[in-house]
Amino acid sequence: MLRGGKIGLRARHEDDIPILRTELYDDVVNSSRAESGPWRPISPGAKDPRLSVDDAKDPGSVPFSVVELDGGALVGTATLWGIDTHHRAAHIGLGLLPSSRGKGYGTDVVAVLCHYGFVVRGLHRLQIETLADNAAMLRSAERNGFVREGVLRSSAWVMGEFLDEVLLGLLVQDWKPDAKG
Repeated sequence: MLRGGKIGLRARHEDDIPILRTELYDDVVNSSRAESGPWRPISPGAKDPRLSVDDAKDPGSVPFSVVELDGGALVGTATLWGIDTHHRAAHIGLGLLPSSRGKGYGTDVVAVLCHYGFVVRGLHRLQIETLADNAAMLRSAERNGFVREGVLRSSAWVMGEFLDEVLLGLLVQDWKPDAKG
């Protein structure tokens, strides 16, 4: 397990999937804001491609379950995705259960994903794309040293409207592992 100050990132367990599905992905608005495509229901018992881990199918994505260090409760999901071994770059994504938001876990998750990307994987650049009104993600990214590099105007179709996305980047030489402000 990778450890931060408050959370740990561990492998996805089969018993995490029903909780993540119910708390994150069955919420139409939250899922529509977090996913790059339209929300769609998944039949009970069906393999959910957003949550099931198949290393052979997608070696460019590393999904984690996020757990509290104090007690081990599941609090969300985190992913290093779009891993490009030639350019040594990847993207960061995370989703916290509604009851786990506002506790500083997001900042800690981003910090641990940076450690994993830069130290464990030897990457040079990490990137985050988030909706412009996602203040929590913007704050978590910027507290970890990510810099706003641009705005993708009207690039995300979410619940009947186009929304702006913010592109943030962090280079390994600018990363300060303990600089969470």
